[in-house]
Amino acid sequence: MKQLWAPWRIDYILSKKGPECIFCDLPAEEKDRDNLILHRGRMNFVIMNRFPYNNGHLMVVPFLHTSSFEGLDTATLSEMMELTRSCTDVLRDVMNPEGFNIGINIGTAAGAGIREHLHMHIVPRWVGDSSFMAVLDEVRVVPEHLLETYDKIKMVFKADA
Repeated sequence: MKQLWAPWRIDYILSKKGPECIFCDLPAEEKDRDNLILHRGRMNFVIMNRFPYNNGHLMVVPFLHTSSFEGLDTATLSEMMELTRSCTDVLRDVMNPEGFNIGINIGTAAGAGIREHLHMHIVPRWVGDSSFMAVLDEVRVVPEHLLETYDKIKMVFKADA
C-alpha cells in the first residue's frame, strides 16, 4: 500500500473549532497579515483561504453574519461582486492565471466548509493544475507559502486603494 502525506492538513484538523465564527472573529482581531485579510471594504472583506484549493485562493466575505443571501442588502451584494472582480484583477496582475473558478457553496450538501457564514470563493486556475493527486487522494500541491502569496497580493490591493 502506498501512502500520500499531507502534513499541512493537521493544522486544520487540530485547529480550534467551536461555536465561534472565524469570519466574524478574524476581522475583529485587527491582525490582518496573521489572519490573511488582504482588504477591508465597507461591507465585505477579502481573505486568503488558509487551506486553499490552489495558490492564490481568495474569498470575499460580508461582515454581516449570515448563511445565505437573505438579509444581505443590495449595497453589500454589489460590493461583494465588485470585490470579486477586484480579486480577479489583482490575481491576474500577481499570478497570471489562465482562468478562475468563482462560486459560493450554500449548505453542507453544496460543499460549504463554513456553512454558517456566506462567502465567495475565487480560485485562480492554470492548465494542468489539477493532477491525479487531488482526484485520488484529496491532496493538493501548493507551491508557494501562504504569507509569500499574501505579501504579493497585498501590494497590489494597496496600490489599487
